[in-house]
Amino acid sequence: MINTKKKIALITGAGSGIGLSAAKSLVASGFLVILTGRSQEKLDKAAAQFEQGQVHALTVDVTSPQSVAALFATVHETYGRLDVLFNNAGTNVKEQPIEDQPYEDWLAVINTNLNGAYLCTQAAVRLMKQQTPMGGRIINNGSISAHTPRPYSAAYTASKHAITGLTKSTSLDGRQYNIACGQIDVGNAATDMGNKALSGRLQADFELAQEPVMPADKVGDAVAFMANQPDGTNILTLTVMATAMPFVGRG
Repeated sequence: MINTKKKIALITGAGSGIGLSAAKSLVASGFLVILTGRSQEKLDKAAAQFEQGQVHALTVDVTSPQSVAALFATVHETYGRLDVLFNNAGTNVKEQPIEDQPYEDWLAVINTNLNGAYLCTQAAVRLMKQQTPMGGRIINNGSISAHTPRPYSAAYTASKHAITGLTKSTSLDGRQYNIACGQIDVGNAATDMGNKALSGRLQADFELAQEPVMPADKVGDAVAFMANQPDGTNILTLTVMATAMPFVGRG
C-alpha cells in the first residue's frame, strides 16, 4: 500500500477533455489523481503531462461490473482509501429523430453515461463507508441537457436527467456515512464534443446556429472547487457555461 498524506481522487474518462482538465486542477490543489479510461495508450499520454507521482493511470470499462470492481479493488489495495470520485466518462451518438434512432445507440449512451456512473458510485460508496475516516465526495458530470434538451438528443438527454436523480439519491443515502454527492452541469466546453458548437448546433426552432464555447480548464477548476469543499459542506449542483450560450431564455 502506498502511504501518502495527499487526498486521493479518481476520474473516469480522464484521458482528454474535461477529465484531463479536472485532473490538472485537482493535482494543482494537492490531490493525487487516478486517471482512468478505456485506452491505456491515451491514459499514458495524459499521465506524461504530469510530474512523476502526481497521477496513476488505470484502465477501466465503466460499462462492465467486473472491470469497475477490479479498478476499485486496486484503488483499495494501493491507497487504502478514496476521497473524491469524479464520474466524468460519457459518450453521445448521432443526433436524429427518436423514431429513427437505433436501439443500439440508445444502449451505448445509457450504458456509459448512466450505468457507468452507477457502477462507479456503487463501488465508491462501498469503499468510502469502510475506510477510516469514513466518508468522501462524489461529483457527477451532468450537462446543460440535464435541464433542457437539444433537438434529436433523446438518449443523451435522458441519460443526463437520470444522472440528476442518481446525484440526489446518492446525496441523500450518503448523509449518514459522511459521503457528499454533487453534480456539475457543463455547457459548451472546448473539447472534442463541445467544439461541435462552433460549427453550428440545432436550436429549438430547428435552425442551425453557431454557439460560443469556454475553455475546458475552467470546468476543471470548477470540479476542483467542488472537490475542495470542507468536510460537512456540499455543492449539490453547479452550472458552468459560456456566458453567451443560448441556454437561459426562450429558444
